[in-house]
Amino acid sequence: MSMLCFQCQETARNSGCTVRGVCGKPEVTANLQDLLIFVLKGISIYGVETNKSGHVDESIGLFVAQSLFATITNANFDDNRIISLIEEGLSIREQLKDQLLSTSTRKEFFENLPDCAVWHSDSIADYHEKAKHVGFLSYVDEDIRALKALIIYGCKGISAYADHAAMLGFEDRGIYDFIIEALAATAQELSVEELRGVTREAGECAVKTMALLDKANNESFGHPEITNVSIGVGANPGILISGHDFRDLEDLLKQSDGTGIDIYTHGEMLPAHYYPSLKKYKHLVGNYGNAWWQQATEFDSFNGPILMTTNCIVPVKDTYRERIFTTGMAGYPGVKHVADRKDGGIKDFSEIIELAKKCSPPSELEKGEIVGGFAHHQVLALADRIVEAVKTGKIKHFVVMSGCDGRHKTRKYYTEIAEALPKDTVILTSGCAKYRYNKLNLGDIEGIPRVLDAGQCNDSYSLVLIAQQLGKALGVTDINDLPLSFDIAWYEQKAIAVLLALVHMGVKNIRRGPTAPGFLTPRMMKAMTREFDTKLIGEVSGDIEAMLSGN
Repeated sequence: MSMLCFQCQETARNSGCTVRGVCGKPEVTANLQDLLIFVLKGISIYGVETNKSGHVDESIGLFVAQSLFATITNANFDDNRIISLIEEGLSIREQLKDQLLSTSTRKEFFENLPDCAVWHSDSIADYHEKAKHVGFLSYVDEDIRALKALIIYGCKGISAYADHAAMLGFEDRGIYDFIIEALAATAQELSVEELRGVTREAGECAVKTMALLDKANNESFGHPEITNVSIGVGANPGILISGHDFRDLEDLLKQSDGTGIDIYTHGEMLPAHYYPSLKKYKHLVGNYGNAWWQQATEFDSFNGPILMTTNCIVPVKDTYRERIFTTGMAGYPGVKHVADRKDGGIKDFSEIIELAKKCSPPSELEKGEIVGGFAHHQVLALADRIVEAVKTGKIKHFVVMSGCDGRHKTRKYYTEIAEALPKDTVILTSGCAKYRYNKLNLGDIEGIPRVLDAGQCNDSYSLVLIAQQLGKALGVTDINDLPLSFDIAWYEQKAIAVLLALVHMGVKNIRRGPTAPGFLTPRMMKAMTREFDTKLIGEVSGDIEAMLSGN
């Protein structure tokens, strides 16, 4: 094998992509991303030692987080940008090394350092050669490989959320410190039990990070409100914004205000319509399309420019190549990239706005509205109505169907579950998994919609807060004693972080699907299932019967 990438749910044969990623990632790109992670491990070796007597600068912590974010599934396919991050990482690693050499650091620290802490080359050819030998194929023990993959992928998800928060001015040194410690752990010879301990710590850090991002979003844009969002189109030219970054959307809204251009959200940007400071812009007119994996068709029919703020970008078609842009940690070869902000300013989206003026309005995909905005603050405002509906038996069960969507045919399970659940059941959702059922006519219970959308994938944290608060109102102290089940979907590494967070928050009996992670060996899968009290999805009727009976 010349590559091994098994970080996403759709990995080939559920065991690993070995020639080209199912996502479209070429072998060279996959290997360069492995080399970037290898360099980040080297930074982390020195970072852990630095933190023993001081602190690694937060800018280094953010660099590590953003670099991990660049390797997440469907984020950055641009080899040149990955190489730039490798070069910057090597420079940072040497700076940390020099700082330690200039202090009274233990001499034994510098003895027998792992390869990631000492390897260096100025030759791009050497980069490519080294990149072939530093990925997961370099681990001999498959169980160790599985656990190190779980840690790295959990850190990738944590890093994505940490970056979103940082872009809004909210950072936590402790999050960066954990990422560095965890990466350093994967560069060392640790036992299975020691590595499992790191995965448990990753769950704690994931909760902290999602709480930070929740605070960042709410303090920056206000608490989400129940909102009806149009899924039709208007007569004006438009700009379509996809990904996850609300700060980018705010910059775009400010610059496009009064230009006659309409702004549409796509995929995980749908929840932007729920935030008061974003929905106040009248030219934020609606949501266009569905989940990320349908973008090739939907971007084609949109007719105007598309801005990808983060993952999830898929291989770009020639039909819209000249009108798609990336920014942040997203990237694609031959696609124009909007530079980062400088000195607290805003990103310059003028080229996108000018292009939009020359484009036709979007072609209509559908009509109507969808409703969302049921984050923890808003749902708690409805708590009395919800609790009364539970006490009177009008709501008998809640099912959390959160997480990711994807192309896998077995994902029809989530649509079938939503359609088959009894009408006295409420679905709590977040993430792009919602597109499997948020446009179904499932009705309401006493005016409470049967699908309550809390927001993006990170707002799975919000759903647990909702459950905890409802539990208090119902006199239930353990979330697992509520009439509540978790039936979640995963696709990429943010979902891994969410799962670790849910487990840390005490949630038990979690169903997840549509498949088990390909990077876990059967033995590690059994161990993690036993430790985390999780299970794979089964047949629709059987799963519904089990969930409604509390299993």
